[in-house]
Amino acid sequence: MPQADVDVVLEQFAATNARDFARAMDLYGDDVTLIVADENQPNAGTYEGKEAVGEWFGDWFRAFAKDYRFEIKEVRELGGSVVFLFAGHGGSGRLSGAEVRGENAYLYRVSDGKITQVGFFAGPPDALEAASLPEWSGDKTD
Repeated sequence: MPQADVDVVLEQFAATNARDFARAMDLYGDDVTLIVADENQPNAGTYEGKEAVGEWFGDWFRAFAKDYRFEIKEVRELGGSVVFLFAGHGGSGRLSGAEVRGENAYLYRVSDGKITQVGFFAGPPDALEAASLPEWSGDKTD
């Protein structure tokens, strides 16, 4: 059900924009993995488990005022339960009030209605290239 996978990702962004973080995190599986591949992002690295992923997102959102929002520019299912999404985001810093704007591409893997993997990338070319790698394509060899 590719559209169902896209709907899960869109619901996560809607919940985040509404600052309903409990509802957003309910859409993540307990064993979710977050890969922050863009070295320009704070705390780049790999985070495993719902608690670690929630903390990463919490750290991010605590830095911004309540006006911080995402604007989805493109979303599509790539196959194998992988969803590509490109979004602009921005708002003001919580302490400084400085305006912050950016764009990122994301990959999401959805299984049984839950997000099991999410990756942040600098832009669409990086995300789409990563989608062909074993950790996203499902061609893992252990």
